[in-house]
Amino acid sequence: MQTTVTRLAELVQGRVHGQERTILAARPMNEAGPDDITFIESDRNLRYLKKCRACTAVVSPALAARRQELLSSNGTPLTLIEVNDPLSAFVTIVRHLHGQAAEPPPSIDPRAIIHPTAQIGPDAMLHPFVVIGEGCVLGARCRLYSGVVLGRNCRLGDDVVLHPHVVLYDDTVLGNRVIVHANAVLGADGFGYRFQGGKHVKKPQFGNVEVGDDVEIGAGTTIDRGTFQATRIGAGTKIDNLVQIGHNCQIGKHNLFVSQVGIAGSCSTGDYVVIAGQVGVTDHVHIEDRAVIGARSGVVRDVPAGERMLGAPARPESEEKRILLSLTKLPELCRDVRQMKQQLGLDRGAA
Repeated sequence: MQTTVTRLAELVQGRVHGQERTILAARPMNEAGPDDITFIESDRNLRYLKKCRACTAVVSPALAARRQELLSSNGTPLTLIEVNDPLSAFVTIVRHLHGQAAEPPPSIDPRAIIHPTAQIGPDAMLHPFVVIGEGCVLGARCRLYSGVVLGRNCRLGDDVVLHPHVVLYDDTVLGNRVIVHANAVLGADGFGYRFQGGKHVKKPQFGNVEVGDDVEIGAGTTIDRGTFQATRIGAGTKIDNLVQIGHNCQIGKHNLFVSQVGIAGSCSTGDYVVIAGQVGVTDHVHIEDRAVIGARSGVVRDVPAGERMLGAPARPESEEKRILLSLTKLPELCRDVRQMKQQLGLDRGAA
């Protein structure tokens, strides 16, 4: 679709700075051409301008105030559309210029396997080879893609999306608007064993998994069922790919877990907790509201509300940064110690 900067500015209720231009497409900075519009979300994206060929960009008021500095790769001043939220505005522009892939109309493929006792809500989309077990209940407008398997007595709210090969074990409960990506497994047995008679004896896992409204769960993520209770994921929480959440965990609302996080059994978090990539959390730890755990940290004790933790074992971020800074001075310190030992005659016998 061909349009103009002025029309796009009207669409997103933005203010134009610079000359009028014809726009053919909306693309990211590294792919945009001279007739495309792009967006610059923050100062840290300015380094890409040297190679950016676009002549039009959506920017924040702060960047619009610096418009004389914003030049394309050929030195041409950018035409700017100033908005309060560049990313949201750019999404609107992308949808306007390129449209959005339409979902096929609701239907149930005849190759889906549905137990006679299952209840399927209106306007469902069930792709080939979906398996729905005994006693399952699906809300309105659920979309289940090929290879999804629901065990017995699973309950899904409205507008749930399960991507290919998602597995929900028996009794799993999903709220409204939950999205689960490919190959995630919810409700597998927790890793619970007792050492008895010289061997590891499996403890029965009688609980289930309950997921609140508006949760998104990434590909390959696993959430284990509780031993005697539910493992719970609070409303609005977003979980990245390849995350493991152990049995009995109680995850609060609006948490963010980045990829490869591992949370051992019986842990709990408050609301708005952020856990960065490759963090490990030992069992029975509680992380309070709005705490932030830095990447690759190892959490071995409870974390107070609002605390920023880093390192293994995790410490307050400021303390860990001082330790890391000190480590960079170790070579110099070792050299000074050797010199002092030589001066004091204490280096005899050293290799």
